[in-house]
Amino acid sequence: MAGLNGNKKVDSNAKIGWNIYMDSNFSLFPSENLLPFDGIANYLGVVMSQEILTQYLKIMTDSLPWQQDEVVIYGKKILTQRKVVWFSDHQKPYGYSRTSKLPTFWTKEVIALKEIVEKHSGVSFNSCLANYYHSGEEGMSWHSDDESSLVPQGCIASLSLGAERRFDFKHKKNRTKISINLEPGSLLLMSGEIQTHWLHALPKTKKVKSPRINLTFRNMV
Repeated sequence: MAGLNGNKKVDSNAKIGWNIYMDSNFSLFPSENLLPFDGIANYLGVVMSQEILTQYLKIMTDSLPWQQDEVVIYGKKILTQRKVVWFSDHQKPYGYSRTSKLPTFWTKEVIALKEIVEKHSGVSFNSCLANYYHSGEEGMSWHSDDESSLVPQGCIASLSLGAERRFDFKHKKNRTKISINLEPGSLLLMSGEIQTHWLHALPKTKKVKSPRINLTFRNMV
């Protein structure tokens, strides 16, 4: 399936080496960079069949050890309706928003989806943060995935299951905004200096009634 702006389908057999030096706006992936400057965002479109998507969405909704996320607002811990699970090869917690997530064991379904993502991106990942949004009334506010525990300028691959949702980027200095609709079964890759210069968010909407699971594959140092 073509990506944004009629981009051609990615060759799923291609393997792309990541261990090279590159300009912050040069993309290794064969789809147009969505960002005009200061980072890379490649939307590869749908990378899995509807049959697999439906099957895995139900299995993970019912079987993953979901827990409410915690965020710290004005020094007070708040439990979100959105739920999360943290997977990692490294048996150490992942800290963000002044909270910490302990890793759980990879399930065979998440491993299978990781292999799909690695096949299309050409990047191997050692960790994954899964997010479960029950409806469009749950979202994610502006933030960057710039924790020191993550590989600097490493690729973060976001796989969407379930409801289609809008995803926004906002430049930290000049406030340039870019939006894209993430289709069910689609893959978004963020790399280069994007986490340094851009914020991203999943805005809430009352129009979406069905759930969405988002798997963000990443690499811990």
